[in-house]
Amino acid sequence: MRLRWQAFLDKVQERGDYSSPQEGERAARTVLALLGAHLVGDVRAALAARLPETFAVVLLNPLQATEPLSPERFVRATAAWIEGATERTAAWDVSTVLSVVADAAGEELTARILLQLPPGYDLLFGRPHHPRSAGTR
Repeated sequence: MRLRWQAFLDKVQERGDYSSPQEGERAARTVLALLGAHLVGDVRAALAARLPETFAVVLLNPLQATEPLSPERFVRATAAWIEGATERTAAWDVSTVLSVVADAAGEELTARILLQLPPGYDLLFGRPHHPRSAGTR
């Protein structure tokens, strides 16, 4: 089921403790654009089907990634795209948005998403006990 725009933004704003909906929207657009560059095929399409239409378009028309980014590089890339962001604030933005994305996706789809990403993204999605990550610690 597709999450409504306002419901998604409300969750991002609340979880990220943003002072305005615009801050949450900015974080969501940036993180989803970068995430979309790392997902392919039916996994990306299935996630897009669960997101509000505007964010689905962002996910499906991603920023170009030349190689998969480690979680640390993903956070740095997010910081580079958000004016005034630091790595610390970008890490907050990434984990806020990806945890809301994981809630919208559900456990099965989130597990499939994590299989397409380099090790370590489970923490950014708020899913630190993902089976794949257990052997990588």
